[in-house]
Amino acid sequence: MPSRKHGRGKRWRVRWVDNHGSARERHFERKADADRYDANVRADLSRGQYIDDRAGRVTVADLAERWRADQLHIPSTAIRVEHAIRLHIVPGIGQMQVGQVRPSKVQAWVKDRAQVLAPTTLRVVYGYLNAIFASAVRDRLIASSPCVDIRLPGIDRDKRVIPTPEQVHRLAELMPPRLAATVYVAAGCGLRLGEVLGLEVGDIDFDAAELTVRQQLKMHKGRPPYLGRPKTKTSTRNVELPDVVATALREHLAEGCAPVEVDDDTDPRRPNRRPAELVFRAASGEPVNASTFSRTWTPVRTKVGLPPRWGFHGLRHYYATLLIHAGASVKTVQLALGHSTPTITLNEYVHEWPDVLDRTRALVDGALGTRETAATSAGSRA
Repeated sequence: MPSRKHGRGKRWRVRWVDNHGSARERHFERKADADRYDANVRADLSRGQYIDDRAGRVTVADLAERWRADQLHIPSTAIRVEHAIRLHIVPGIGQMQVGQVRPSKVQAWVKDRAQVLAPTTLRVVYGYLNAIFASAVRDRLIASSPCVDIRLPGIDRDKRVIPTPEQVHRLAELMPPRLAATVYVAAGCGLRLGEVLGLEVGDIDFDAAELTVRQQLKMHKGRPPYLGRPKTKTSTRNVELPDVVATALREHLAEGCAPVEVDDDTDPRRPNRRPAELVFRAASGEPVNASTFSRTWTPVRTKVGLPPRWGFHGLRHYYATLLIHAGASVKTVQLALGHSTPTITLNEYVHEWPDVLDRTRALVDGALGTRETAATSAGSRA
C-alpha cells in the first residue's frame, strides 16, 4: 500500500507479523519491489523459513566467539581454534555483519590467507569459518552460508618425503639412548608422537607380538605433560609388533622402568594422579615434554639429511607407505593407523597405491579389449 506520510521517495510500505509475533514493516520506492518483497516474506512465513533481516547484523567476530564458547573441544584443540580465529578470521572479516558476507568475500579472504598459511593449515582454518557460518544458518541468523563453491589451494602430497630404511636406522642411532626406540615404534608401528610417549610397559605384549594404543601423552601450555585419550575413538587400537621394534623395546627396557607420577585425564570425569610405567622419559625421569623432544629431534633430523620441516610424524607416513607397497588394503592401513574412516586414509595416501592405475587399465581392457579385437568382433558379427 502507498504511504502518504512519506510523500515522495519510499512511498510503498509492506507490513507483516514475523514469526515471533512482532509487527514489522519496510518501505520501497517502487510498487513492484514492494510486491515482490511482500510475496517472499509471506511465502517464507508460510513455509516456516522466515529469517529476520536484523538477525544477521551480528558481527563475524562476535558470532565466532559465541560459536567457539559452545564447542566441546579438548583443551589443545580449543587453543588452536582460538588462535585461528584471533589471527586469521577476525582481522580479515571479523568486523563485517554476518548477513553482509558473500561467497566472493570468503573467496577473497581465502586468497589473502593463502599468502601466509600452508594449504593444509588454511583448510583447517577455513573449516572453522565454515562451521561458524553453518551455526548462523542453524540459528536462523542467515538463510544460507557464504561458504559455498569456495576454491581452496591444492595440497601437493607428492612432495612428501619418505625416508629410506638406512635413514630410519640412522635416526635411531643418533637419538639419545633413552629415546632411540621411539624411532622404531613410530616407523614400525605407525604411532603418533603422543601415543609413543604415552606408551606404558603394560601396553606391550611381547608374547603376542602386539602393542595396545589406549592413551597419549598430551602437552598444554602452563601444565606439565599428562595422559589423555587418543586423538579419536578409532585411535584406540592394537598394533602388530614387528621383530625389529620388539628388539629395540626389549633393549630399551632392559635397564628397568621405574614408575613416574603423572596426571591421568583419560577419563575426564575422574581425573587422577597416578604412578605410570612410561616406556620413554626425559633425562630427569619425568614424562617427555614436546618442546624438549623437539630440541633433541631437530639436530638429529638435520644430520640425517631430511628437510627442515620434516617432523617425527614423517615416520608414521613411512609406516603407512611400507604397508601400502607391501599390498595392504585401504581398510588394513586405516585400522593400523587408527584413522576414523577409510576416506581419511585414501585422501592421505591414495597416490601411494602404485598399482591402482595399472589395475584400472586392466579392468577396462578386460571389458572392452583392444581396438583390433573390437574390430575383429564387429567383422565376425557382420
